[in-house]
Amino acid sequence: MPRAIIIGAGPAGLTAAHEFVADGTVTPVVYEATSDIGGISRTVCHDGNRMDIGGHRFFSRSDRVMQWWQQILPLEQTPQTQTFRLAYQGQDRELDGGAGADPEQTDDVMLVRSRLSRIYYDKKFFNYPITLEWSTLRNLGFARLMRMGFSYLGSRVRPRMEKSLEDFYINRFGRELYNTFFRDYTEKVWGVPCSQIAPDWGAQRVKGLSVTTTVLHAVRSLVRKLLPRRRPTDLSQTDTEVSLIEYFLYPKLGPGHMWETVARGVVDRGGEVHLQQKVTGIHTDGNRVTAVDLVSATGETSTHSGDEFISTMPVKELIEAMAATGTSVPHDVRRVATELPYRDFLTVGLLCRTLTITDPSGTPGLVPDNWIYIQEPDVRVGRLQIFNNWSPWLVADPDQVWIGLEYFCDEGDDLWSRTDQDMTAFAIAELASIGIIDPADVLDSHVERVPKTYPAYFGTYREFDTVREWVDQFENLWLVGRNGQHRYNNQDHSMLTAIAAVEAILADDRDKEPVWAVNLEAEYHEQRQTEQTTGPKVPIT
Repeated sequence: MPRAIIIGAGPAGLTAAHEFVADGTVTPVVYEATSDIGGISRTVCHDGNRMDIGGHRFFSRSDRVMQWWQQILPLEQTPQTQTFRLAYQGQDRELDGGAGADPEQTDDVMLVRSRLSRIYYDKKFFNYPITLEWSTLRNLGFARLMRMGFSYLGSRVRPRMEKSLEDFYINRFGRELYNTFFRDYTEKVWGVPCSQIAPDWGAQRVKGLSVTTTVLHAVRSLVRKLLPRRRPTDLSQTDTEVSLIEYFLYPKLGPGHMWETVARGVVDRGGEVHLQQKVTGIHTDGNRVTAVDLVSATGETSTHSGDEFISTMPVKELIEAMAATGTSVPHDVRRVATELPYRDFLTVGLLCRTLTITDPSGTPGLVPDNWIYIQEPDVRVGRLQIFNNWSPWLVADPDQVWIGLEYFCDEGDDLWSRTDQDMTAFAIAELASIGIIDPADVLDSHVERVPKTYPAYFGTYREFDTVREWVDQFENLWLVGRNGQHRYNNQDHSMLTAIAAVEAILADDRDKEPVWAVNLEAEYHEQRQTEQTTGPKVPIT
């Protein structure tokens, strides 16, 4: 039987392996460099408390992905979830009374969670994305609201040519709103000014969100509240921008449980998953890849051949591995790949007795948010997760609060290089300074570092097609996933790139375009191409 070598046991790699064993005509062999399953979608367990690295909402515009997830972990069955309508393949179906799983009885279950993300700015809460509610209007004040309104109107009358992420944001929100709620946080994430970042990141992450869509969503939400419910809630939320969804699915024990379950299924059905096997060399012969060199955690080396090769490893490391075995890599390809930028990530978990911030809709000592975006300019923490609100089963003691502080950094910089003890003390001091915790309430902590979390959209990224065109010449090499494509894919997009690659392999179709086309905003990129020759148009919102 043909063998498919898959580099990486994250969502993309394991999705590919699952699709191969489901078909049964190709044996997948997964090699993962670390000792963990799930990549950045793994779950870290510390003394009974579980950390979701970066936060993973299980929601997709793809019916196939939504169904895929629930084939692995069934949806919880509670009186609440019986009211949800799921729209799949263009047809509505309601959950029947006997479907689903009881989270009190099994760990293999997907919870239905309410989404709440807010911005913490000037020690006040603002809904994320910004919504037109009385609390927002009160917190901003009349003068600032007027400046934001006129600034937005100015951006609509005279839109900018979108050469940078700054241009992208200003066209959709106006400069005043951009300066208040987008600029500082985005620069925390990337470490460079928005004027130096390609607008492609906004097209993939912000997508159709704008002042117009935010207003329309607010109106629809108000209407839904005023009118009696005529039909069950639509969990697919197909008429809502992704950033505005109200519900999402979530594995009871965190995202890692999904991928650990997938990995076990792959092995049970004849595939292979090997941990602590780092790919250091990739052999080629003409326009085909033939084998990979591996180094284990103990330093043992080995070479393994295959018929198809799917890579989720960082493009920078992929090109290095190909050059290491004598493949003639063109100078420009090597230069672009070597200089591709990445942004690294660390998270500090703090177990607390309580929080000092309060919210009328939350329980005492606990706010109801999944994420809190920290827009305060005097601290370096970028985002705060409240793990209790992702799943109560992530916290060993429900009377305690388990939070994760997310810092965006560069491997080797002052944040990354701190000891765990120093980083914990720094994080505690930052949260105390903005009124979120009392240091005396901290009971325990854990620090987790994740290299190459975010493929960056500056530097040689603008020349990435040079690498893509060369790599695509190898007919049996497929690049998928976030790092595999150097694209800020969500989990579901990474899965879809893997599915597209497997479908092409099984059909003996060597066209790589459908794989690269996943998560591209075609309308936006067509508009950008038009702007380059005819000047900017008013952006469609």
